Amino acid sequence: MLSSWLYLIAAIIFEVFGTTCMKLSQGFTQTVPAILIFIFYGLSLTFSTLCLQKIAVSVAYSIWSGLGTTLLAIIGIIWFRESITPIKMISISLVIVGVIGLNSGK
Repeated sequence: MLSSWLYLIAAIIFEVFGTTCMKLSQGFTQTVPAILIFIFYGLSLTFSTLCLQKIAVSVAYSIWSGLGTTLLAIIGIIWFRESITPIKMISISLVIVGVIGLNSGK
């Protein structure tokens, strides 16, 4: 079961890398980030498929999407200098609360 959770963490990390490369590819005009999008998303889908052997799809997907969204929002704020507003911070907090809520109803 531990390996399934490690697979889920890997899937999230690779998805975040892939999405970050989307931004870095500047509309597929930068070759290396454009290629890395496909590599990272392929790895993300591979690891998410492996984690689903032991983790319920509703649990895995809510964690994958919630944590991925949160990490990408933080990366956008820190790395890409996107604006940080009170509503953005509240929304990130609500995503985290929502994931916890979905997974506490087991």
